[in-house]
Amino acid sequence: MGSGRHAEDSGPFSARREAGRAARARLPRAQLGAWSPSSDRPDPIALLEEQAESRVRELTPVRYARMAASPLAFYRGAALLMASDLAAHAHTGIITQLCGDAHLSNFGLYRTPERSLTFDINDFDETLPGPFEWDVKRLAASFAVACRQRGFTDQAEDECVAAAARGYRTAIRAAAKSTVLDAWYDRLDAERAQRWIRQEHRDERAGDDEVQRLDAVIEKARTRGHRKAFRKLVRVIDGELRIAAAPPLIVPVEDLLRDAGAVDDDVVTMRRILDEYRTTLVGDRHPIAEYRYRHMARKVVGVGSVGTRAWVLLLSGRDDRDPLLLQAKEAQESVLERFLAPSEFATHGERVVRGQRLMQASSDIFLGWQSVIGLDGQQRDFYVRQLQDGKGGNDPDTMTERGAALYARICGEALARAHSRSGDRIEIAGYIGRGTAFDEAIADFAAAYADQNDRDHRALVAALATGRLAATPGLGGL
Repeated sequence: MGSGRHAEDSGPFSARREAGRAARARLPRAQLGAWSPSSDRPDPIALLEEQAESRVRELTPVRYARMAASPLAFYRGAALLMASDLAAHAHTGIITQLCGDAHLSNFGLYRTPERSLTFDINDFDETLPGPFEWDVKRLAASFAVACRQRGFTDQAEDECVAAAARGYRTAIRAAAKSTVLDAWYDRLDAERAQRWIRQEHRDERAGDDEVQRLDAVIEKARTRGHRKAFRKLVRVIDGELRIAAAPPLIVPVEDLLRDAGAVDDDVVTMRRILDEYRTTLVGDRHPIAEYRYRHMARKVVGVGSVGTRAWVLLLSGRDDRDPLLLQAKEAQESVLERFLAPSEFATHGERVVRGQRLMQASSDIFLGWQSVIGLDGQQRDFYVRQLQDGKGGNDPDTMTERGAALYARICGEALARAHSRSGDRIEIAGYIGRGTAFDEAIADFAAAYADQNDRDHRALVAALATGRLAATPGLGGL
């Protein structure tokens, strides 16, 4: 964290700390650990079916197949289920901007506008103001689920989850003692992460394997950019740059237009849409003005996002050797909105972008939003960002016990930094306190909710086996 520290708060800072302590009367910290399903808990399969109603119908089986692959894959796609469960229990009332889906796979490396690699939250589809502990619980429970899937010992699972909570607590308390700007600008870049892991290695809290894995992740992220994505996705077809078809996961726009019986000039349409999108970008003079539209295709992404409309847009600058790939991803209502206050923004694309800009230390210069009327005549909201600009992350399926605990700590700290920028870090720190009561309660919740996730995953597998739901075989791991 930064150099400025203020051990004793005074005036309004003291009042903010005391407000956090007062929140313990509304919800004692020990009660954060309580979890049991309510008697009127919705059927988890019914909630998934409800979500499917607003998604591309032919892609819904792909989503179910991906979620059925493992308990962790199910957890990644079950943000609505967990939001429903969290809303059924008491909360602190301490409100910050939430990621809304802060599981371990939604953290990772990406390239900043200054072209350095930084580690932060990288998914904000569900972002909305809400109780700060909801994000912490979702993060901690994701590590419990992942540890079980890896076959770790109970002790290793407990240590991993505790590391996530402890990382959050220590970082939020450090931010509360920092100067305002130190708390705002604090970030974990790749070089700082490498220095940290080597110090952990010297202190024998990290082994050779953990050091090598981090170095490999950073090196891989450095090679991931729009040019690599371009080589993977784009071909020259009839003398023109085109995104190559790989249905049903990648479908060019002209194929969708033909299947829908629509007649449209996608070049003219996209020029208009890009001009409108440009108005949502930061800065009067923006490099997007020098690019022209070439092609686009619908591309299936993620686990929980499968079935929402996501597009890859191909643009070029000076010539065909100067490409830019953007991703336009549909922004639907946040899973939190039915349980909390609705978004203050006119569109969900703007909701996502505003939340991301607030929570991230540094955001993509191409991050913006747009609303578009689709082939079915329905207006839908999208947010736009660069595709694979230095993205990299930890693979949960290869984590070691010690590596998982280190990663959990880093994620907890990153979440705390995001909450420090978007909420009242001093009030949160006042509620959490100096001791381990918060850590222990979060660990209790994570263990209990991982049990619930196992039950819900089994329910999905059973629904597929009985034919209540249909899955597309062979696509679960894509």
